Formats: sequence, structure tokens, C-alpha cells
Amino acid sequence: MHVHPTAIIHDGAHLGADVTIGPYCIIGPRVRLGDRCRLHAHVVIDGDTHIGPDCEIWPYAALGHIAQDKKLDSDSPMGMLRIGAHNKMREYVTIHPGTPKGIGTTRVGDHNMFLVGAHIGHDVEVGSHVVMTNGAMAAGHTSIGDRAVLGAMVGVHQFCRVGKLAMLAAGAMLPKDAPPFAMVHGDRARIRGVNVIGMRRAGHSPEDVAIVKRAYRALFWR
Repeated sequence: MHVHPTAIIHDGAHLGADVTIGPYCIIGPRVRLGDRCRLHAHVVIDGDTHIGPDCEIWPYAALGHIAQDKKLDSDSPMGMLRIGAHNKMREYVTIHPGTPKGIGTTRVGDHNMFLVGAHIGHDVEVGSHVVMTNGAMAAGHTSIGDRAVLGAMVGVHQFCRVGKLAMLAAGAMLPKDAPPFAMVHGDRARIRGVNVIGMRRAGHSPEDVAIVKRAYRALFWR
């Protein structure tokens, strides 16, 4: 374990084996970091936040602080934030915990990459192998399926769902659910096709792609 002398680790925090805490990081009293996590510098983690092993967090990320909800104040009870393993969170990423009026927990799966300035709101559920590029935002009570990709500056409205392997193009403003395997772009966003490249990369066969295309023609393009 390596903790920089300028880092502040509050009593009660649990640090796993071989954790690296860089300069000026602050770790709250209820935080649990899994084995081999690496915090580069100026990372602040608070609240009832558990982070799985082998996660890497870059400077100025802020995780586990009270949600941006007008119904809450500094004395409101805070929910939980649970983040899985092998996630990468770049500079200025923000992830908020759950709230009493939501499901109570924000959950993030494994092997995700959140690029500069990405935001995950309160009571959100994010799957695994998700990519949120620079400035992508998921508002409160949303869900992001496995292997979804949110392009730069994408905005997902509250309570909307992004399906597995959906691809949201840069700048898309999503006011409705995005079905699995969809290519979605525009303001307001609309389905433009099937995410064929994403399906191939995920190991789906040409037969799978053909089935999804037929389903889309029946459901959306009649």
C-alpha cells in the first residue's frame, strides 16, 4: 500500500491490499476501496461508497457526495454508491449515491470507462463494459445497459433507459428509452439504425444481427 503524505484518510475508511492513494486525495470514513485501486491525485470520495478491486481514478473525480436534488439538503440521509471492479474514471467524473425517494443505491458494474467530465446521477444503474465519453450525463433514476456507448455531451433524461449495446451519438439528447442494439442520435434523439459494429465486436453472429434488423423493421420502421 502506498498513501501519499498529503492524502487525508478518515478513521473508519477501509483500504484494500496494494492500494495507491495519490497527493491531496480525501477518503471519507465510510468508504471502502478494493484491492489494487489507484487514485492519482485530488480525488475525493465520501458517503457510503464501496469501490471494487482494480479501479483507477484520475484527478478531481468526486464520488459519493450528496445528490443534486432540490428535495435534499445537507442533513438529508444519503443512500449508497456501489461500484464494481476494473472501472476507469477519468478527470472530473462525478457519481452520486442513491436517495431515500429513489431505489436508495446507485450501482455501477465492471469494466466501465467514464471519460472526462462524465456524470452519473442519483439512483442510477449502470451495467458493465459501458463507455461514457467526455461530458456524457445520465440523470437520476436512469439505467444504462451492458456495453452501451454514450458519445460526447450526450444527455439522458431522468427515468429513461438505455438498452444493452445501444450507441448514442455525440450530442444526442435522449428524452425516451433507447432500445437495445439501437443507433440513436439527434436532438431530440431518434433511432437511426442498428448498432451492427457494436454487435459484431460483442461476438454476435450475422444471424443475430439479421434477427435484430428484422425486429427493428417490424417495431420501428413500418
